Amino acid sequence: MIVGEPMSDILFLKPVFKERIWGGQRLQTEFGYEIPFERTGECWAISAHPNGASLVTEGPYQGKTLDVVYAKYRHLFNHHPSDRFPLLTKILDANDDLSVQVHPDDAYGLKVEQDLGKTECWYVLDAIEGAEIIYGHTAESKAELKQMIENGQWKELLIHQKVKKGDFIYVPSGTIHAIGKGILILESQQSSDTTYRLYDYDRVDDQGKTRELHIEKSIDVTRTPHITENLSIKTAQFNQSVITTFVSNAFFTVEKWDIIESLSLKTNHFKLMSVIDGSGFINGHPIQKGSHFIITAMAKDIHFKGNLSLICSYV
Repeated sequence: MIVGEPMSDILFLKPVFKERIWGGQRLQTEFGYEIPFERTGECWAISAHPNGASLVTEGPYQGKTLDVVYAKYRHLFNHHPSDRFPLLTKILDANDDLSVQVHPDDAYGLKVEQDLGKTECWYVLDAIEGAEIIYGHTAESKAELKQMIENGQWKELLIHQKVKKGDFIYVPSGTIHAIGKGILILESQQSSDTTYRLYDYDRVDDQGKTRELHIEKSIDVTRTPHITENLSIKTAQFNQSVITTFVSNAFFTVEKWDIIESLSLKTNHFKLMSVIDGSGFINGHPIQKGSHFIITAMAKDIHFKGNLSLICSYV
């Protein structure tokens, strides 16, 4: 192999950016992206969702969007049986508090929204001192949940949790949650864009309008009482490099790869990879903080060189 030659076993991707009322400029300042909005809240880094599909930037599939590549070249993805690409990787810049929200499971999402449900997880890339998320609620039953919402008892209902850089949070469908101001996260999730907004602090947009809420649907899908699932985090050492597995279930496996000098592995399954720090090479191709790519099922051997950290997800 000639170093740097285009290859079909790795798909390098161009992100899609989304304007959000709570967004900011950190996707530019932290990752060097050319962001299109003053309040850019989301980078859809690896996406085949119809609301924002990533573009392949080099190799034989250059110029095609990931949804098209997935539909036509399923061998690259282990002939995954779903007609929908299963995962979506985002980076979120919470320059302000996100709305309090909840996501449905697959059964509800497909029936009501014709979209997958959304179980997701967050790796905290950075957080200001004292940063908080909302994670869970205090209601013991649907009836109590509904009553507390109707009474506007948000202070009593919502559970606040402090977070810091390097934290990992697993957010199953049905979990009431919100990312707080000053947090930069990488989100690994099911490929879904279904969100039910429960509470938005009575904010208004530039036109003085409040954003739509989805109270009844939120109550429908929220798990009561709230359960915080215990994660069994595992690490594996490869010389100086370390792979940390945060979560592994029916929806996804999410890992952090900390590579020191080099790492060589055999693989037989497609993986979504995002560089969150450092720089180096994969199979001769230069990668750096902010690079996103898919190691396809065609890549039997992968060789990293350099000092870098990545978030990896796969089904």
